[in-house]
Amino acid sequence: MTVKDILDAIQSPDSTPADIAALPLPESYRAITVHKDETEMFAGLETRDKDPRKSIHLDDVPVPELGPGEALVAVMASSVNYNSVWTSIFEPLSTFGFLERYGRVSDLAKRHDLPYHVIGSDLAGVVLRTGPGVNAWQAGDEVVAHCLSVELESSDGHNDTMLDPEQRIWGFETNFGGLAEIALVKSNQLMPKPDHLSWEEAAAPGLVNSTAYRQLVSRNGAGMKQGDNVLIWGASGGLGSYATQFALAGGANPICVVSSPQKAEICRAMGAEAIIDRNAEGYRFWKDENTQDPKEWKRFGKRIRELTGGEDIDIVFEHPGRETFGASVFVTRKGGTITTCASTSGYMHEYDNRYLWMSLKRIIGSHFANYREAWEANRLIAKGRIHPTLSKVYSLEDTGQAAYDVHRNLHQGKVGVLCLAPEEGLGVRDREKRAQHLDAINRFRNI
Repeated sequence: MTVKDILDAIQSPDSTPADIAALPLPESYRAITVHKDETEMFAGLETRDKDPRKSIHLDDVPVPELGPGEALVAVMASSVNYNSVWTSIFEPLSTFGFLERYGRVSDLAKRHDLPYHVIGSDLAGVVLRTGPGVNAWQAGDEVVAHCLSVELESSDGHNDTMLDPEQRIWGFETNFGGLAEIALVKSNQLMPKPDHLSWEEAAAPGLVNSTAYRQLVSRNGAGMKQGDNVLIWGASGGLGSYATQFALAGGANPICVVSSPQKAEICRAMGAEAIIDRNAEGYRFWKDENTQDPKEWKRFGKRIRELTGGEDIDIVFEHPGRETFGASVFVTRKGGTITTCASTSGYMHEYDNRYLWMSLKRIIGSHFANYREAWEANRLIAKGRIHPTLSKVYSLEDTGQAAYDVHRNLHQGKVGVLCLAPEEGLGVRDREKRAQHLDAINRFRNI
């Protein structure tokens, strides 16, 4: 049995779930990996000069053992997130430390501690096998996966699974990720594939869509409501493009910060009207490496008020981090909220605390999403209320180039990767629903 036989069965209109379940598993599959013995290959280089094309490999790897509560999925398509970039350049640290720590959790978790790391935190595909104790899913189910991996043996995670002490991000802090022909997931990562989307379109939203939902909409995040003014940094990017859609769909007013006229046009196409091109308007929030410029914060705040009819920001959707955080705290209204889920420009944030404490503002840390939040975010995709922001698709062989493009910010929205799917456009089941939303689905491809 080869992986091609699995693909043939999936693509056959005559295949039944029983046929998929009866397929013998291959001994190996192709996967995108980084290697433990190469973690120092970029030593001494600046972050920008570290090239994922040199560290990312396409290897044949053994199919992992299937454990209780788990599923093996034939991956039709995946996508590249920033965590795949961080993994590939071994920043802020090598992910092999994550795998080693996970390997000490249990005998079953030892499977993850390997000299190679199969990466990737998104997938769309077909369930091949389920382990003992899995009842909600069966072979043949078309699924997408969110990237929250939890053990839930501690009480801490039972109010919000993101608080589980053994919470990890699949394909980043665990092995056997989605940039591969087969992936190993926990069954409580699975969700129904939206039936009006192709494989690559369905794979694209997962991580960023769920992250944006928790950060902006959920009670665990900002709890956005109708009428809120929401400042969205990088509003046409992987995270920001979903935050912009959530704001618009939820009756809020997104103030979209972008860095080029092309990215501004993408925001307009999504329906946003208040847009700030930070490069065109020349905002420089730092005088030098160590000194911020409050005058620029004030100029930025004045521009925001021009766009909101004199109102300040209720919620800041933060992820750039160090470069923007001082400005974010300043422009938020009294009693407002800054939610942060990343620090792509630097982890050591600085802000003037007077503007926080004296104006009763809140900073909320937000990291990915729990199963319920991911399910709700995926449900909105399936209903056609939120749309994929896929701009370009690569082959599995070209994943290194895809990661390079994301690393250098040469992309818009999300970039997809075909794994088992031989071409784009496959996997659509509801063409009538697709026709209703086709312009929105293709929005990021057409700009």
